Amino acid sequence: MNAREALEIVCSRAWPPLVEEPLNDWRLRWAGGFTGRANSALAVGDPGLPVPDALRAVCDFAHARGIQPMVQVIRDSPNEHAVVAKGWSQATRHHRGHEVVVLTTPLTGTSPVDGVEVHDEPTPAWWELTLGPGEDTPAARSVLTGGKVGYGVATADGVTAGVVRGALVDGWLHIGRLEVAPAFRRRGLAKALMGALHTWGVEHGAGHAVLQVAEGNAGALALYAGLGYAPHHRYRYWVPAPGSCEDSTS
Repeated sequence: MNAREALEIVCSRAWPPLVEEPLNDWRLRWAGGFTGRANSALAVGDPGLPVPDALRAVCDFAHARGIQPMVQVIRDSPNEHAVVAKGWSQATRHHRGHEVVVLTTPLTGTSPVDGVEVHDEPTPAWWELTLGPGEDTPAARSVLTGGKVGYGVATADGVTAGVVRGALVDGWLHIGRLEVAPAFRRRGLAKALMGALHTWGVEHGAGHAVLQVAEGNAGALALYAGLGYAPHHRYRYWVPAPGSCEDSTS
């Protein structure tokens, strides 16, 4: 398994689904529809059988759980070429963006900022700011609290103004769900939250940080570039062509 594939496994472990079934190196995942990462097949490495048969298994797994069959594949990898050869299409309707860049940086601690802390447990206000409309489900809460997690909180004017999530996996700090309330943006809170989480990661033995950002999110990409993050690789989501992945479980 190469470095890109190994890092995708780290990211998957930092974002644990409710159900995960191995298909040799591939991972079939389900989490009640909460996020593409937790409800797709991570197609890295060798599935242990021909890719057409592996994609059939992806379809059957998804249909049995009532979700759209979808694979997450490293861009321009042999697996992606094989998926394309079977007529699958890019998942352009994926609401958070189907093309994603994975960014990494070495970790260093920063000076603390007043009002910004990392907690061992999520606060009620952390949940309120983290979860979007319709996302507050048991599945979402399970994914976001799985593993060793730190919950960053920025307080301003007596309220929770920003949040972020960090998960530790094999010396990596995986960062996600950075959110600043609209009324508190452009005050440097996102940078402060990232700094606090970086320090928390260093204190817990992490040497590098990784995060996954939709390629179309120019603001986030600029923020992370300013914090020293650089592209490691890219991945895309793919879905079956209409009629090519009928439900054989019914």
